[in-house]
Amino acid sequence: MAASLQIAGIRKIFGKGEKTVEVLKKIDIDVAPGEFLILVGPSGCGKSTLLNIIAGLEEPSEGEVRIAGKNVVGVAPAQRDIAMVFQSYALYPTMSVADNIGFALEMRKVPKNVRTQRIAEVAGMLQIEHLLDRRPAQLSGGQRQRVAMGRALARDPQLFLFDEPLSNLDAKLRVEMRAEIKRLHQVSGITSVYVTHDQIEAMTLGSRIAVMKDGILQQIGTPDDIYRRPANTYVAGFIGSPTMNFIAGSASGTGDTGLFSFEGGSLKLPCPARGKISLGQRPEHIHLSDETHWRGAVTLVEPTGADTYVVVKTLAGPITVRVPPSTLVKVGDSVGLSVSSNHNNWFDVQSGLRLG
Repeated sequence: MAASLQIAGIRKIFGKGEKTVEVLKKIDIDVAPGEFLILVGPSGCGKSTLLNIIAGLEEPSEGEVRIAGKNVVGVAPAQRDIAMVFQSYALYPTMSVADNIGFALEMRKVPKNVRTQRIAEVAGMLQIEHLLDRRPAQLSGGQRQRVAMGRALARDPQLFLFDEPLSNLDAKLRVEMRAEIKRLHQVSGITSVYVTHDQIEAMTLGSRIAVMKDGILQQIGTPDDIYRRPANTYVAGFIGSPTMNFIAGSASGTGDTGLFSFEGGSLKLPCPARGKISLGQRPEHIHLSDETHWRGAVTLVEPTGADTYVVVKTLAGPITVRVPPSTLVKVGDSVGLSVSSNHNNWFDVQSGLRLG
């Protein structure tokens, strides 16, 4: 049965005296049984430290970690009933795939017949039955990662922890393994926490995403919440590729009578407040238009296959627009811009916090 996970008031301080560094600042997260939580953020934000605290590889300076309602701070990693998959596969090179998968069970004195059955079940789940007699050196990167996940799965843990497990794989294999991990979670139902700096992984894998920066939890929510209603400009800029466009300006009038003015143009939009505010718009919600006074010059055309991204230099700053691949536009063209009034994200200019 899947376990719940509560992270309550977790702080982590390294060093002493004047050289202390607080890498985690009062983190509070509740993970429901069977949930797949993503910890995402740039290098140095504290996400791997938090995962290590959950695993018991680091002790918090303050706070509690509760697995299935029990505080496990001070409990040895081996006693927490968790399984961890690392960025490095950490397989035993002299053992077969079957022996690697069953090693933890052997250490727990699980009878051989039960061990053999469990190895077969896990190998079938991961579709690696034909690899059981091979050694790690005879496997591809994706196959080794499957074996590493199989070794963790074989224990049937309460909690699955992933520490950037796809970082060593090439782009095509990363896509395949993302789908494999998602399928695996759907089949096993084990509560999982997954660390990554890749926002595409975060959006495609997680049932919820926790965005971190400088040891502070910026926002936690579903992928749709994070993408459509970011809590601040940091989250808005970090999640989404290409990043959200930001237009600094001033609003006069609120509600449906609002007018948002900025350098080089103005837009009649429902505004949440008067005064200096910033408008955030995703590239898919800004359009090329001949019927607008807000104009700029095309500086980059970037085809990606299904879409084309066009960067337009305006007086308000560069604006990225997503257009169909059939759109006829080239560098140097003068184009007009319009926005979708149904997808506005408004932010306070000073704090960066979401408005309204």
